Amino acid sequence: MHKILVVEDDTTINQVICEFLKENHYEVTPVFDGAEALREFEEKSFDLIILDVMLPSMSGLDVLKEIRKTSQVPVMMLTALDDEYTQLVSFNHLISDYVTKPFDPDELLARIKVILKRYSINSSNIITIKDVVFDGDKYEIRYKDQKIHLPLKQFELAFELAKNPNQIFTREQLIEKIWGMDYDGFDRTVDVHIKRVRENLGHLPGFKVVTVRGLGYKIEVEE
Repeated sequence: MHKILVVEDDTTINQVICEFLKENHYEVTPVFDGAEALREFEEKSFDLIILDVMLPSMSGLDVLKEIRKTSQVPVMMLTALDDEYTQLVSFNHLISDYVTKPFDPDELLARIKVILKRYSINSSNIITIKDVVFDGDKYEIRYKDQKIHLPLKQFELAFELAKNPNQIFTREQLIEKIWGMDYDGFDRTVDVHIKRVRENLGHLPGFKVVTVRGLGYKIEVEE
């Protein structure tokens, strides 16, 4: 059963979300402010965090920044105001999705399912290429004593390619696997993320991220 932390200071909205998720067989932990959210996050393990932007004690965006110091757990933001959305744009690389209030519970559920399906990487999915370890449980890449924490979408992209070394993925396949409903329509999204993955992982031995002209991308394992 997936575990979800619901961080929403409006008691009614929090209750509605939690009851709806329980009915759909999720285990939920409700909290009502940012400080409490961080305490729960530090003490327990969650598969998804639903996080309101506007919270007492500290904002949702400040909570998000604290979480990202140690974890790439999926985070869905809840926002009600246009100016909150404007703030969210600059944090887009740190979140998995956002939902505007008021929202349709069925839409919320559909988005949660997409996120959890996309991020259903667990400890049994640890991939090793030569001496480089792609750890889907900790969302990190390790080489000797070095630990690399990529932004979430970059990690997902690198992990997907690493799961299938030497297999070519088209741009469309990667968009569907990595972005899904989050795809913003920007034609260069995959290219930009591939470039950043190369910049962050290019110094590691044993493999390289290759563009196959006219076809797509792959991780090429060196002999």
